[in-house]
Amino acid sequence: MKVKTKLRLGFGFLFVVVLAFGATALFYLRDISESSKGILKDNYKSLGFVRQMRNTLDENSLPLGVVAAKKFNTYLQSQEHNLTEPGEKKPTQQLRATFLALQTGSENIAGQQAVEKEARHLLSEIERINMQAIVRKDDSARSKVDNATFILGLVGSFSFMVLFSFSVNFPGFIANPLKALVEGIREIGQKNYDKRLYFEENDEFADVANAFNSMAAKLNDWENSNLATVISEKRRIETIIEQMQDAIIGVNEKREVLFMNDAARKTLNISDDKVVGKNTDALIKGNDLFRSIIGDEATVKQLKVVLDGREAYFQLQSSSIVVPNVNEPADVLQLASRSAGKVYILKNITEFKERDEAKTNFIATISHELKTPIASIKMSLKLLNDDRVGAMNTEQHQLIAHIKDDSDRLLKITSELLELSQVETGNIQLNFVRVNPMKIVDYAITSIKFQAEQKKVTLEIVQDNTLPEVHVDIEKTAWVLVNFLSNALRYSAEKSKIVIQVAAKNNKVEVSVRDFGKGIDEAYQKRLFDRYFQVPTDGQNKSGSGLGLAISKDFINAQGGTIGVESEIGEGSRFYFSLPGS
Repeated sequence: MKVKTKLRLGFGFLFVVVLAFGATALFYLRDISESSKGILKDNYKSLGFVRQMRNTLDENSLPLGVVAAKKFNTYLQSQEHNLTEPGEKKPTQQLRATFLALQTGSENIAGQQAVEKEARHLLSEIERINMQAIVRKDDSARSKVDNATFILGLVGSFSFMVLFSFSVNFPGFIANPLKALVEGIREIGQKNYDKRLYFEENDEFADVANAFNSMAAKLNDWENSNLATVISEKRRIETIIEQMQDAIIGVNEKREVLFMNDAARKTLNISDDKVVGKNTDALIKGNDLFRSIIGDEATVKQLKVVLDGREAYFQLQSSSIVVPNVNEPADVLQLASRSAGKVYILKNITEFKERDEAKTNFIATISHELKTPIASIKMSLKLLNDDRVGAMNTEQHQLIAHIKDDSDRLLKITSELLELSQVETGNIQLNFVRVNPMKIVDYAITSIKFQAEQKKVTLEIVQDNTLPEVHVDIEKTAWVLVNFLSNALRYSAEKSKIVIQVAAKNNKVEVSVRDFGKGIDEAYQKRLFDRYFQVPTDGQNKSGSGLGLAISKDFINAQGGTIGVESEIGEGSRFYFSLPGS
């Protein structure tokens, strides 16, 4: 029987037991309810009618007047329609005959008293019959309650015993095979590949046991395989490593060389072919390159090496060798691992480095050459705008405005490319001076004040009362702040606000620019300072070259500072940089 079928039958059985107990309880509760209704409804109505007729006799003298007779007759008619007990009909009929006498009266007082006495006697008889019925039904209801309590107690006790037995025994159908499976896995973890599992039931656990036994058999075959196969695979891997063009070095946890291919020996200038098994402490003596490789904890690093009289560039990648810790005893099923050394790979990136330098030089040359014609275009545009050259219509003014915007944007891109080429070639020149940070802020605000006024954007400055001076390059730091402000203006709505804050924090001065635009998605924030990266726009804002923030980062890092961004969608963005105070 499948496990799914067992679970269905088990829970179906529980459902039937609960349903049977509920049906029994519902039956007896309904029976008790019906008995109670009989007591509370019919008999109490009759007692009420009798009481009202007696009150009528008490409050009026005989013979009864019209109002009293009508009242008496109303309750008598209600009683006649509520005859529910044996023997109640006869005194009710007699009361009807006596009621006629109560209306006509008798010629003497004695006769009237006799009629009244007879009426009261009949009322008492009706009252007695209903009281006895109430007592009898109450006793019957109590008997039914006791009987229901007894039956429900038996049924509840039986249900409890059944459910308790089920809860104790049924989990064993699932837990016992799982326990056996866990014990079997532990045995395999201890390399006892002869362990086998057998289940009598033909269910999913039997399929798992068969798969477990097949796995154990294959592991046993692998354990007992020919050592020559393992050695052959080892040699094949060593051959592959030896023929790779990149320099590869493997070192174990004892700092002994596991492998070193021919490319690595040539790069490190190691002539000894039998380096495998030697300790690295002996090999790094007199070999600065090998010492820098082994002693560096960085996972990725670039190295510059002179080979055959020519500069070569390598990218060093290192990663730890992690193997299963089969000797580690474990009380629970878990995967233990330990470090078995490190692998070092030296990838020759000289060709890519040369291409990158050629690209940088080409960009610098083109950018420099473009500045002259762009300046000429701007001068021509200025002359066209002069009325002395000649008047222009509205459409011509618009065309010239568009040309001016595009030429300004092109000039900015060429300037950024020139700045980038300086950074990439390492020719960035910094002129450090001590200055009050507010002078840098004032310089940047003056540069973009006209743009802010055109867009009707308010520039708000928030500064600490006391600010330390900073030791920076004023021009390049101001360039970064202008870039922040230009971006903030680009993505700010008209008549909005930009906040420039200058604060002293932990012996540093932090300058931040906050706008209240759309904000930047978190997925793009980590790449904002990458070269040529541009945040996708909705077409309303012109995107730049993707270089401004990258160059800003290089300028700030070169001055020993940090740069970053904080942004949320719909809340705006805050770009900031901090510089050491002096």
